[in-house]
Amino acid sequence: MKYTCTRNSKIEISASEAIVKGISDDGGLFVPSSFPILSLADIENLIPLDYPERAAKILSMYMDEFSFEELLGYAKRAYNRFDDDAVCPLVKVEDGLYMLELWHGPTCAFKDIALTILPYLLTASKKKLGINEQTLVLTATSGDTGKAALEGFKDVDDTHVVVFYPVSGVSEMQRLQMVTQEGGNVHVFGIKGNFDDAQAAVKRVFNDKETIDALKAKGIAMSSANSINWGRLAPQIAYYISAYCDLVDSGEIELGDKINFAVPTGNFGDVLAGYYAYRMGLPVEKFIVASNANNALTDFFNDGVYDINRVFYKTMSPSMDILVSSNLERLVYEIYDRDDEKVRELYDSLKKTGRFEIDFDEVNLDNFVAGWADEEDTKNAISTFFDLDDYIMDTHTAVAASVYNDYSCETDDETPTVVLSTANPYKFPIDVLGAIGSREKDSYKAVVKLYNLTALECPDCILELEGAKEIHTKVVDRTEVKKTVLEVADEITA
Repeated sequence: MKYTCTRNSKIEISASEAIVKGISDDGGLFVPSSFPILSLADIENLIPLDYPERAAKILSMYMDEFSFEELLGYAKRAYNRFDDDAVCPLVKVEDGLYMLELWHGPTCAFKDIALTILPYLLTASKKKLGINEQTLVLTATSGDTGKAALEGFKDVDDTHVVVFYPVSGVSEMQRLQMVTQEGGNVHVFGIKGNFDDAQAAVKRVFNDKETIDALKAKGIAMSSANSINWGRLAPQIAYYISAYCDLVDSGEIELGDKINFAVPTGNFGDVLAGYYAYRMGLPVEKFIVASNANNALTDFFNDGVYDINRVFYKTMSPSMDILVSSNLERLVYEIYDRDDEKVRELYDSLKKTGRFEIDFDEVNLDNFVAGWADEEDTKNAISTFFDLDDYIMDTHTAVAASVYNDYSCETDDETPTVVLSTANPYKFPIDVLGAIGSREKDSYKAVVKLYNLTALECPDCILELEGAKEIHTKVVDRTEVKKTVLEVADEITA
């Protein structure tokens, strides 16, 4: 399996090269040269396997330079850190509706699925390529990726991880998870601005020749832990296929039946992983793309217009407070039949004008529907599911649940639907508690009250934050990201 680029289809590299490099020199994203085919018989053969085995099977279809045994070893070590043997348990909420809980990893967010295995993939890829230089994993986060990357790469040999987060754009628990992170190779900085500002600044550094040359002179190369990196995205494909296997195994559906997935999204990586599973052959009827008030993606799927010239909202689902959805580029590349010239045209327009438009007569987006939920909708979803189904969810999952409810009512679609549950409710205790009727301004008091109301156990990694020392306190301007990266490089090589 080779990999090409969304902005230059002439590029042809290996999976290892795509993982190590992270992003193309032209700013494009690496994609597989073709989609491996997953037949119904293949899916049936996955059903008896445990999650690490399923994940290794799927990854081996995309990364044939790795043996299945290698990938299985990485998956077992990564997912041994999860608090549920199923890794991604599928919970039936009511007839035809299921929650895929992706938050049982070490940082209580779905990013753990990929970021616990990425360090193994990156380290092995460097060895396969004979690369001895140090790797600087440069990451922008809207809340969850940062902590998952820090925890995943903590004390990994010859690797340093640098995280930039919007200083006023994450929940208190998300902030504390990052600023209290221990490890000799981790570096965390707040940034003045929002996630889009952080992401744009990081992308500029990736494509800045002066920075690349300065790091190379010190024996350092950059890579990414964001979902722009193929090694971050690929492991996410597996949980869509695994969820389908679990539905068949439990008798909820028959092999071959189509299902829906409702996905809360900001940077579009999570939905895109599902789309890749669909392109492989997974029977999917609809992807229900759910946004919060930052609903640029909703307009894109409904009207064909992607326009980021709009008000940016800070919401109770901060990991979705994103207007520039990087992984949308990979979808655009596919729906235009891998026309790299068209992608360059559209993204040049986005860079110059902040918008582009597609013609629905030219592309097929029939598998996608989209909607958005405001703050009141999000609260109502949390409250309703808790009252009627005794199921408590975080604010991001609630956005997807709300949009799903609207879609279901408008269409009478009775297709079995899996909602991706992306974070543990205790990462957002104040807002979750408020949604079920109790106010509290202090995060730790909110944890106690939430437990008393729901009896849901709070993970140790959240409880341990109370009183933990804040190690990483520096805040920088978005114009200082390049300077900060070079300063970290100086520290590494001092």
